[in-house]
Amino acid sequence: MSRTPEKKKVPVLPKTAPLVNEQDSILRAVGMRIKHARMLRALTLKALADEAGWSESMLSKVERGLAAPSLSALHKLASVLGTNVGELTSPQPVVESPVMVAGSRPRITFGARRGHTGISLERLVLPQPGLLLQADVYIIGPKESSEEQISHAGEELGYVLSGSVELCVGDEVYVLGPNDSFHFRSELPHSYRNLGQTEARVIWVNTPPTF
Repeated sequence: MSRTPEKKKVPVLPKTAPLVNEQDSILRAVGMRIKHARMLRALTLKALADEAGWSESMLSKVERGLAAPSLSALHKLASVLGTNVGELTSPQPVVESPVMVAGSRPRITFGARRGHTGISLERLVLPQPGLLLQADVYIIGPKESSEEQISHAGEELGYVLSGSVELCVGDEVYVLGPNDSFHFRSELPHSYRNLGQTEARVIWVNTPPTF
């Protein structure tokens, strides 16, 4: 007489929480800082949106972490709020060393969407109140651009690490490649774009901190 083999119980694995996308977490944190800065200045969504040239619905989505603004749009918003992009996008750092080793530098991405990698800023100097200098590695995706010319107080300089970058300063247009550098007063309207099919990397320094 044959015996029916016993069925082995299959262990039920506990459900795990879904992994949270790091960029989504950053967007939510940025939105909270924007909302906090807006409320401190007693501005309504509409008032801030109108001053920054945004739509009210877009500002609402950004405050809720549901949309990512472009770098130039966030710069306008920061100017209206009397702050800079770095303070809106970076948590208050605890600086314990003057050195940041490779792979440890924070990075934030702007304007990424389907088919576009956007522009990332890798922080060479952690944004903090009272600093006179801001330095980042701009990682500009293929064919990505700053979208429009901006101007603000200060000076900036840069050094192209890789890729091909078009830099517009005032009415002049320059094409830069690896090892080329630039310097100009920030009051001059300026913009940039990646001309190539691969990412471009630029060390970009601003004073006072703007981004």
